[in-house]
Amino acid sequence: MLSHTRAARFQWITVVLAVIAAMAAVLIAPTAARADSAARGGTVRHGLSQPDYSYADAVREAVWVDTGLDGDGDGRTDRVAVDIVRPSEPAKAGRKVPVIMDASPYYSCCGRGNESQVKTYDASGNIVQAPLFYDNYFVPRGYASVLVDLAGTNRSDGCVDVGGPSDVQSAKAVIDWLNGRAHGWSARSGGHAVAASWANGSVGMIGKSWDGTIANGVAATGVRGLKTIVPISAISSWYDYYFHQGAPLQDGPEWLSDYVESDGAHAHCAAEQQKIIDGSPRTGDWTPFWTARDYVKDAAKVKASVFAVQGMQDLNVRTKHFGQWWTALSAQGVERKVWLSQTGHVDPFDYRRTAWVPTLQRWFDHYLLGVDNGIQREPMADIERGVDHWTTDRVWPAPGTRTTALNLGPTATDGLGTLGTKHARSGATESFTDDPSLWEEDWAAAADAATPAKTAFTTGVLAKDLRLSGGGTFTVTATSSTTSAHLSAVLVDLGPATIRNYNGNGEGITTGTTRSCYGESTAGDSACFLDTSADTTTVDHTVFSRGWADLGHYASLAHGVPLVPGKPYTMTIQLAATDHVVPAGHRLALIVAGTDNGLILPPDTTPKVTVDLSHSVLRLPLVGGYGALSTRPGALAPRTSVALTPPAPAPSFTSAARLG
Repeated sequence: MLSHTRAARFQWITVVLAVIAAMAAVLIAPTAARADSAARGGTVRHGLSQPDYSYADAVREAVWVDTGLDGDGDGRTDRVAVDIVRPSEPAKAGRKVPVIMDASPYYSCCGRGNESQVKTYDASGNIVQAPLFYDNYFVPRGYASVLVDLAGTNRSDGCVDVGGPSDVQSAKAVIDWLNGRAHGWSARSGGHAVAASWANGSVGMIGKSWDGTIANGVAATGVRGLKTIVPISAISSWYDYYFHQGAPLQDGPEWLSDYVESDGAHAHCAAEQQKIIDGSPRTGDWTPFWTARDYVKDAAKVKASVFAVQGMQDLNVRTKHFGQWWTALSAQGVERKVWLSQTGHVDPFDYRRTAWVPTLQRWFDHYLLGVDNGIQREPMADIERGVDHWTTDRVWPAPGTRTTALNLGPTATDGLGTLGTKHARSGATESFTDDPSLWEEDWAAAADAATPAKTAFTTGVLAKDLRLSGGGTFTVTATSSTTSAHLSAVLVDLGPATIRNYNGNGEGITTGTTRSCYGESTAGDSACFLDTSADTTTVDHTVFSRGWADLGHYASLAHGVPLVPGKPYTMTIQLAATDHVVPAGHRLALIVAGTDNGLILPPDTTPKVTVDLSHSVLRLPLVGGYGALSTRPGALAPRTSVALTPPAPAPSFTSAARLG
């Protein structure tokens, strides 16, 4: 029998052990829960996959996938480098996982995201830092993160062909490999065969700019296994990145391929570079080179759902790309969703982060994990109506949108006209002389002044809000005094507003010094990113839709012709898709001019252009049609009653040429 002292001591030890056991149970609970989830499959709460898996213990590996092409002409098929971060627990439990893929040319030359992150590797060549938050956030939730170097970049063979068959096949081949239809290898040359035995075959592609463009291109092949794409500010037809209806927007694609190619590719890809130059003449003519890079024509092949994101003031990948892609997908009944912001070329992670991450997660959870979280039944469109103020629409373009014809009319002042339902008399004209030193901001700032380089047509002061939702057209009949002429047509909201400063360095955002974290970190890959906020400016006008054209391509994009001076030509200029409300008390303006400096290149002459008003018409997607256009008598909308930011300078072609 224990003594009293020994019994007391035993009771004390028992209590201490019980406390320690309780603390241990609390401390190991997350690990136990993760182990249990690994055995059962990932958990879902409130329609969201949960971070059941360890990011620190994730498998990191590199595979080289055979594309079946020989772009660099070295006599062997090209292999593209694929860096993989995937949770280790599912494979141990005999379960397979879906893939989130970002295929990019930028992983070594330029970086990704607001902080220009590049891939880094350990001594064995396995990835340490995977740019952006996708791996940090989604790997713990049961996804594999797959980052593909496009052919000719970073650790891949081949040559960059700027959106062509090699670019697209770089990513498509990886999807085929993930589904057992292509060969993967442990090394860039030689090595042993590697199978994606851990992958369940379901793939979602995401990316901004060139990366999102590849997602569009791969979706347009109809490849099996691609379940969804999330293209952010992405190209849908490469012709429209370099030309707009014959008018050159910037220098040729050979500059871009040279910019992103690896040193090794530079040494072997001169022949491919020459093919790019030969296939994309600066005439503005549509050639087979552009047909091979037009994804819109193959929209009928798209089987993946599409979550498109576009900055409505993106002057790099302009909104024509989104608009024509969206229209084509709609015609094919593709499941789709869209976010339209007031930014320029900016990722939603950097302008609406707290909403973006869970929305993106719900999208991937639904289409890749099969979670019935209802996201496909929610409003189709989120639109930034004011700075950081968002509205939704059940479908897009907005219900009740009707194409509405507005006519141009003269006034007593040359260079200033009217915009409305009244037809101009036969023979009425307005003229301007191309001035390549000016751009749309210069024209809009002088919308109410007669200036020689543009003509402006304005409505009266609006009695109620006027919403435009979609893309418009401007059919113009014009004569040129010379053998060439470039035309610009821009829509302007005349009235005071505070908007995102899309012409600023951040294209509508300011980057701060604090960080917020999305996912789990390792010593070499942080999940914490610099916070951002809206960069705003106060203006008395807002350009919100644009279109450009070379009048010599009036009949066809296939072949431009010299103009006959004094001869009238009729051409319909496509205006970029947008969603904008011109508030009551403001006016709507159409400005017609020549070279939009910084956004298109000038013609080889300096023409005077005369517009035939009675044979020209503006067609706009007005919500409510004609009934929505209501003006009232009175003074012009105030444009000088606020402290204004000085007009922004025109963008340079050098900065615009990088997709980023």
